[in-house]
Amino acid sequence: MKKLLTKFRKKDVDTSSRITNETVAEHRERILAGGRRFKYPVQYARHRLVFNAIIISIVAAIIIAVVGWWQLYPAQNTSAFIYRVTTVLPLPVASVDGQSVPYSDYLMRYRGELYYLVQKEQVSLKSEDGKRQLQYRKQKAMQSAVADAYAAKLAHKLNLSISDSELESSLKLQRQSSDGEVSQQTQDAAVLSIYGWSPDEFRHVLKNALLLQKVAYAIDSSASKVVEAIGLQLKVENSNLQAIVDATNVAGGSKVTYGASGWVPKTNNDGGLAREASTLERGKTSGVIKATTGDGYYFVRLLDSNDTQVSYEYVQIPLTAFANELDNLEKTGKIIRYISVPKATNIQ
Repeated sequence: MKKLLTKFRKKDVDTSSRITNETVAEHRERILAGGRRFKYPVQYARHRLVFNAIIISIVAAIIIAVVGWWQLYPAQNTSAFIYRVTTVLPLPVASVDGQSVPYSDYLMRYRGELYYLVQKEQVSLKSEDGKRQLQYRKQKAMQSAVADAYAAKLAHKLNLSISDSELESSLKLQRQSSDGEVSQQTQDAAVLSIYGWSPDEFRHVLKNALLLQKVAYAIDSSASKVVEAIGLQLKVENSNLQAIVDATNVAGGSKVTYGASGWVPKTNNDGGLAREASTLERGKTSGVIKATTGDGYYFVRLLDSNDTQVSYEYVQIPLTAFANELDNLEKTGKIIRYISVPKATNIQ
């Protein structure tokens, strides 16, 4: 009986499960091996997750880019959201002689025209007249954006720019009225009411316009020669402005014009002509004036004046070089538009 119990006790004892100094390393490896089957699947899933996230991000970016391209170019979305996108991303709406035309500049102009039509003229955009107006305003906005971009290119070549002081002077000049100077807040409110532009947007548009004017004056050597010739003739006492204009047009084929203002306020918004005339003696002629309207050079002669008004006659020498260059670029295919802008008949 004693031998039988001893035999059963030996069978119950599993010496392999006992941890000793000799078997501790083997036991540790057995435990770690059992955990590895849980560790490796987690690592594999994490790598797969990162890979899937990258693929999804790329696909999402492609979809966003395609949708954005569709909204901007084929659909020509002009919403406020799309406009804000173009102010952040330097997307082109056209190119002129290799110079990109910012989409944001085009949309700023077009949305301003649209705002004016709806808010000020109360035009229904669904009517035939409204649709015709939209075509014209769209073409006008595109022409302005192209001209501004080309002016920027020429300005870079000629090292021309508009300083902050020049911009502020122009803003101050525009605030002049017959009742004195209006405040900056009043000017901002008026611009917002007419075009829906913020002060920064208005300053951007005005700065582009001033730069275009500076470039147009700088590159028009033909107009400068006519100015010099007329200036010499005007030094003759009691010279007849109309006769000078007629003789100049016949001799050089120029389109110099003569005109008379009638009685206008000394603060008349005519590019600074009335203000210059008010500084003259009756019958005297000014030196050459670069009109702030950018439509050319002027000579003015004061006819009469009183405390608040002046009457003057003038000679205008128009600027043509910049417009002619744009026309040539159009004819030679160097103005490329990335959106379809139908040409419309001028609407007065």
